[in-house]
Amino acid sequence: MKLRDQLPELEGATAWLNGERTKEELVGVKPTLVHFWSISCHLCKEAMPEVNEFRDKYKEDLNVIAVHMPRSEDDLDLVQIKSVAAEHDITQPIFVDSEATLTDKFDNQYVPAYYVFDKDGQLRHFQAGGGGMKMLEKRVNRVLDEMKKE
Repeated sequence: MKLRDQLPELEGATAWLNGERTKEELVGVKPTLVHFWSISCHLCKEAMPEVNEFRDKYKEDLNVIAVHMPRSEDDLDLVQIKSVAAEHDITQPIFVDSEATLTDKFDNQYVPAYYVFDKDGQLRHFQAGGGGMKMLEKRVNRVLDEMKKE
């Protein structure tokens, strides 16, 4: 995905955990963070407490969707995905992408990866890797500030 690309439809999940979301429910309301992770990703697990803190801090102003992106056959076990999600307090909706449908729409190759969309569904920021929550917060705040000026 390139900056200013539109949020794709959230279709093709092999399962949804913690409730399902549609693009129509997200766009036009408030900005959205789409967070890719995997149960086999050590960096994802290390980053999860910060992601959860971020999610909770911005819960009134930001939609947060997690996308479980498998990296191997071992990552396809739904029971294991549910278990790791519970263990790491991932309470936001989780799009289980075992067939890489959404991963392909995003052209995403990384976990963890973070995509920030403004309230109109335009991609405003992308970053990958375990660190960088300060940069992510700065970008989200910029999008929120722009929305307040509208």
